[in-house]
Amino acid sequence: MNSTAESTRELLLSRIRDVPDYPKPGVLFKDITPLLADPVAFTTLTDSLAELCVRHGATKIVGLEARGFILAAPVAVRAGLGFVPVRKAGKLPGATLGQAYELEYGTAEIEIHAEDLSADDRIMVIDDVLATGGTAEASLQLIRRAGAQVAGVSVLMELGFLAGRARLEAALRGAPLEAPITL
Repeated sequence: MNSTAESTRELLLSRIRDVPDYPKPGVLFKDITPLLADPVAFTTLTDSLAELCVRHGATKIVGLEARGFILAAPVAVRAGLGFVPVRKAGKLPGATLGQAYELEYGTAEIEIHAEDLSADDRIMVIDDVLATGGTAEASLQLIRRAGAQVAGVSVLMELGFLAGRARLEAALRGAPLEAPITL
């Protein structure tokens, strides 16, 4: 890691608050709201993610509901790219494409507007945290079903101990997965 990447990582980490036992006992929640409230840290993160999108040739950015929206929308503006929200099922009006995926106890489904992606698009997926990788994997499947290409996945923070990267390896098909922070 170069010194710029390391200083960015340290700045971002210093603005992430640990909240023990939230939302249930035994969970250490990583609260990004202090980072979002700090204009220097938030701008640093936005610029860093926008640079990744441009470097990987993205034409649009997909943000995953809900905290991914907070990061993806300003990154899209900074990179000069369109933003496409990936929503929970039933939240979008009009024709949608959906993708179901497995949760620890059951299933969930995400959707996009069918007309928002095309075969000419290279999509960068942005989210706040990569944990187990289920939502990210479903989004990659959904993007490809819409006919678009995957430029990569970028998250603020990867929780390596939850093995999300390993789960995404096949779905990425060689596209990069990048995170300024890996814990």
